[in-house]
Amino acid sequence: MKGIELIMADRYDLIVIGAGPGGYEAAIEAAKSGMKTALIERRELGGTCLNRGCIPTKTLLHTAELYREVRGASTIGLEAENLRCNMAQLQARKNAVVEQLRGGIASLMKANKVTVIQGSASIVDSGRVRIEPEGTELETEHILIATGSTPAVPPIPGADLPGVVTSDELLDCDALPQSLVIIGGGVIGMEFASVFSALGCRVTVIEALERILANMDKEISQNLKMIMKKRGVDIHASAMVQEIAADPEGGLTCRYAEKDKPAQAQGGLVLIATGRRACTEGLFAADASEAVTSMAMERGRIQVNGRFETSVPGIYAIGDVTGGIQLAHAATAQGRNAVAAMAGKEPSIDLSVIPGCVYTDPEIGCAGITADEAKAAGLEIISRKYVMGANGKSVLSGQERGFIKIVAASDTHRILGAQMMCARATDMISQFSAAIVNGLTLEDLARVVFPHPTFSEAIGEAAR
Repeated sequence: MKGIELIMADRYDLIVIGAGPGGYEAAIEAAKSGMKTALIERRELGGTCLNRGCIPTKTLLHTAELYREVRGASTIGLEAENLRCNMAQLQARKNAVVEQLRGGIASLMKANKVTVIQGSASIVDSGRVRIEPEGTELETEHILIATGSTPAVPPIPGADLPGVVTSDELLDCDALPQSLVIIGGGVIGMEFASVFSALGCRVTVIEALERILANMDKEISQNLKMIMKKRGVDIHASAMVQEIAADPEGGLTCRYAEKDKPAQAQGGLVLIATGRRACTEGLFAADASEAVTSMAMERGRIQVNGRFETSVPGIYAIGDVTGGIQLAHAATAQGRNAVAAMAGKEPSIDLSVIPGCVYTDPEIGCAGITADEAKAAGLEIISRKYVMGANGKSVLSGQERGFIKIVAASDTHRILGAQMMCARATDMISQFSAAIVNGLTLEDLARVVFPHPTFSEAIGEAAR
């Protein structure tokens, strides 16, 4: 094999490649069902979500929101002097959170007798995986690809300049920039806009589509834009970036066209937050079988069927590497269903409703379809809306404008979707996910007694 010494190891029932939420949860599920399982990861346990995504971002957001709240605390009877953000300490806190959770995953692997292997995995055939750099080969009955995604950088002139970063690098920023230009007004872009604007950084957001959070309910986009602009964030939609150039003073200039008119924005850093691409680099061995090298893919994403099996029998794929909804909880659910498929069992999780969350302030939670999507599909619907300005917990805690919308079938009143923009929306949206999956109606939800005063009682009010 071209000079590589191969060591044939024990045979496994399942080898999982990638230890993110989809991979490690699938490994646990398989081990619990009696499958001899190995989990291979070339970086850290927890994958992007734990190490370079969800958890570190939300840790920064938690501090940033507290900072913004305390700065305005005189209105609620608190006075604070000399308040400042220590970015080095904030980074230390973020790293401690990540390390603690990473240790928890390692303990779970040990408790469930999952073999964890540090190294880069490449697929040789449907039943063989090679581990580099040692060149060890493992035999297995099934392979599950859960390699996730990496930030996508479009071909913008100047995108390789120092100071132009992706979310990976910005999460490790230990000095607060005076100004930040964000290219991309999606979930990642708006969460970072929330963090850095709250900490006192001047933030500009440039979005190519006609509005930020373009795949969500229009009112959510409009509301968030108003709130963010009130907090000093400069937002430009329908704006196409043309180039990034270095300033003589040491900063960066982002030149763009907004509705065909030339414009520019200056920043100490430029964040490119234009999406993510499937991570398949090095996944297939140079001497892989023809079936593996010709695995069905589309635009770099691995194609799977309803059982999450690829075009190669015995090889499955889940999560970001397959495209679709790029969310940690979606990958986890897909992984569990993929393991069920390997065992010849029916899937245990309904994947038709995947809640979406945005951790801005106020938070955003969505499940099912919007009123516009329902109408476009020709569905007869009714919608209910409750404004959070009438919610006692929202008023006493000084929350910004928010609302809850429910979309239901006009004939049966069965709940089809919900959109929330309010405090704790990301915690409460699961009530609507459960309602949609289980076919509940507005009347079913209205029968529930919600405690007072809480944010959640607004759900009952909206249903009524």
